[in-house]
Amino acid sequence: MKILYAFQGTGNGHMARAQEIIPILKKYAQVDTLISGHQSQLNADFDINFQHKGISLLYNKSGGLSYRKTLIGNNFLSAVKTIKDLDLSPYDLIINDFEPLTGWACKLKNLPMIELSHQASLAFKETPKPDKKDFFGEMVLKYYVPSKEKMGFHFKSYHPRIKKPVIRKKIRNLEPDKKGYYMVYLPSFSDENIMKVLKQIPVQWKIFSKYTKVQVKVKNIEVFPIDETQYLKYFENCEGILCNAGFETPAEALFMDKKLFVVPIHNQYEQECNACALDQMGISNSLVLKLEEIQDWVASDHHVRVSYPDDIEEILVNEVLIL
Repeated sequence: MKILYAFQGTGNGHMARAQEIIPILKKYAQVDTLISGHQSQLNADFDINFQHKGISLLYNKSGGLSYRKTLIGNNFLSAVKTIKDLDLSPYDLIINDFEPLTGWACKLKNLPMIELSHQASLAFKETPKPDKKDFFGEMVLKYYVPSKEKMGFHFKSYHPRIKKPVIRKKIRNLEPDKKGYYMVYLPSFSDENIMKVLKQIPVQWKIFSKYTKVQVKVKNIEVFPIDETQYLKYFENCEGILCNAGFETPAEALFMDKKLFVVPIHNQYEQECNACALDQMGISNSLVLKLEEIQDWVASDHHVRVSYPDDIEEILVNEVLIL
């Protein structure tokens, strides 16, 4: 059996999941990989056979999705040409983690594909969503990767085709402790906007930023460039993490029994849906970096217990490879 595993390069969650899934797939089949997008800060620890710029969602520095940057920063004509030119005929199965080029190529050429992603979970009516639906956001989720076969990952198993998060071994192998400081990973905000708020809260903050190349310390705040080894070291022993309402980072924080506060990216409907699900679980969240709310969160000792089993190989073998 020959498989193409295609995944989105925007953000870090898709890459983190690929790091776990691809070695398992290689036990059972010949596997090629394809990545598109250009916003991940994680490096692949496996061979990538095909890489395309693709289509990425781009953000401003105040926490919001920028439609202008997204339109200007992507070459849509090139993406359409790539879709037409992709030769997927050698593959018995395409597994797609929110990657639009292969998604549309499979639809146009009627090829077998299963969407295996967090975004796929949002197609099920049982998944929590805000009371006010975002028409554009719903259209993106429906048509960015058109697929008939879907299996999703979410914070809870809201449907039989929705599985609990894939927690990478680099996280499972940590020995978490709580040493008083708090971590921040908010790549949709500028460092200045984050520091303006957090300097008023007298605890130690460790900010991981895609905007800095060197480590900087200002009073109670340290800012670090993105480095996975250092990130995991501080993640292991932090009290809690302040982050966007993506999927992998909140899921890993819950798995590690860390306090969690999420700020969904403005105009990013998927993150609004995630924040809604987390809110139902009792997780603190806000649409903006609001001083009083973050102060209350720091002062609180509220934790949410979860159970995320290491069952991705069983899922792949019994529910994906048999399709």
